Amino acid sequence: MNHPIKQPDFSDSVTVWCRNSDGDNYSFEEYTELITSFHGFAAPGLVLAGKMLDIALNQLPKKILFDAMSETSHCLPDAIQLLTPCTIGNGWLKIINLGRYALSLYDKYNGNGIRVFVDTDKLENFKEIKAWFLKLKPKKEQNTPLLLEQIRKAGSELFSFREINVAPDFLKNRHKGQIRICTVCGEAYPYEHGRICRACQGESPYLSSADKSKGSPVLLSVPVEQATGYKILHDMTQIIPGKSKGPAFRHGQVITGGDICRLQQMGRQNIYIQDKNHIGNEWVHENDAAVSFAQEMTGQGIIFQKQPHEGKINLKASCDGLLTVDEDRLEMFNMIQGVMCASRQNCTTVKKGRDVAGTRAIPLYLPRADFEKAMKILKAAPLFRVIPLSKANIGILVTGTEVFRGLIKDKFIPIISAKAEKLGCKIIKSFIVPDDRDAIRTGIKDLIEAGTDILVTTAGLSVDPDDVTRQAISDSGAEDILYGAPVLPGAMTLLAHIGKVKIIGVPACALYFTTTSFDLLMPRLLAGIEITRQDLARMGHGGFCLQCKSCKFPRCAFGK
Repeated sequence: MNHPIKQPDFSDSVTVWCRNSDGDNYSFEEYTELITSFHGFAAPGLVLAGKMLDIALNQLPKKILFDAMSETSHCLPDAIQLLTPCTIGNGWLKIINLGRYALSLYDKYNGNGIRVFVDTDKLENFKEIKAWFLKLKPKKEQNTPLLLEQIRKAGSELFSFREINVAPDFLKNRHKGQIRICTVCGEAYPYEHGRICRACQGESPYLSSADKSKGSPVLLSVPVEQATGYKILHDMTQIIPGKSKGPAFRHGQVITGGDICRLQQMGRQNIYIQDKNHIGNEWVHENDAAVSFAQEMTGQGIIFQKQPHEGKINLKASCDGLLTVDEDRLEMFNMIQGVMCASRQNCTTVKKGRDVAGTRAIPLYLPRADFEKAMKILKAAPLFRVIPLSKANIGILVTGTEVFRGLIKDKFIPIISAKAEKLGCKIIKSFIVPDDRDAIRTGIKDLIEAGTDILVTTAGLSVDPDDVTRQAISDSGAEDILYGAPVLPGAMTLLAHIGKVKIIGVPACALYFTTTSFDLLMPRLLAGIEITRQDLARMGHGGFCLQCKSCKFPRCAFGK
């Protein structure tokens, strides 16, 4: 700040206790009446705050627009809102709860200002203030009239101040950002809070009738030796290290005399039984929850066995194909307390009969309120589908003058053919053309007329001046061209379509690397899934191939 620091004027400390930003003066009595009407009582900290603000306002340059900062959430913010235009609501008051009794007023544009704080070195002459401020004696032993009188007499003597410059991050206006509607409660909330609002994630401060069931119901157990003839309340798992893990006893199974010894060998001395526990409708058993979740999660190409296994149900592929996962709603579901679902990666090729996901309730009994929240998310649409891959007719167009002239032997056609045939496709025709836009355009036309469903072009996609494949594809009438993908190897991949014919451009790196972006994108094309720029952008996470000496794709992290 480029102005001299003013020394506090103590001459009017008796008649004027503080002033507001408009210049209106308050005596000690007037100010205590004001804060009592606003705060509920004349809190000593709020009395001090009036004087602290008076010092800060006296030091600020006149006619500037200022913001305020409180370093505590107690008392100081109330004084700032009473005596200045800075409030929590308009965003001009920032509460940075550092636990220090200090406030700052500063130029809202350049951050230059004044910080006022209680100087503990100055408390020695005011024993009652010191005892209160440093909590040296219990509140019931404090002499409040004496405390307020010492505060009145001390005035500005309790404080120190200094020039400050606020960090740029705190000068920025804090906007709510994008707003979305919570799938569970239907209310608007900031997008940045997650897929559902924080209240529905379990952070609501309010209790409802449903909240009485939070946790778990009170369950009665019986000693194992007294359990003969009773039904078990849940699956009981037996683990033999290195050999097996599974349910030794099933939910609903009747205990016989011969089971007692086995239960004891499993370390069970007491067990829950159905006959002794009558659970109300406000709870959902883990098995019932798992079945309900699985029913709503399954879409095309997904099946499951309706008998839960240790409270869990696995979803399986009912056919070969591409697994698709509604990632957004899967995340929403997993944000609900007490439920879970884990799945394989979105857009993974799977075989018939293979497990693709598993779901369960975490506790033995899930509060119905949480169960209903989870079900509301699931009812919108299935989370999982397995889409069969089409047996497409593939046309291959290899570009490159050196290959066309026979200077270099073509290796692209065998590579692409092998990959396509492994996916159940048929190569109907292939051409090799020079790096010439007209020749490439003619080759594309011929392959389309031959009945191509997916046209694979190879090479000619880099930034070299001779690489004109991309321009020729555009000349051919291609639409929705996406050039470039955050995948290595395969960054210069191209996607487009001419009518119903899909086009994928494979960069030259496919000649060297066993696995590229082609292996990630081709199954999606065969499943009929539209690929957008956003889809490609998401592939950046996991799109870095480790280029192992012995490629194990898809049994690796590439594309996952």
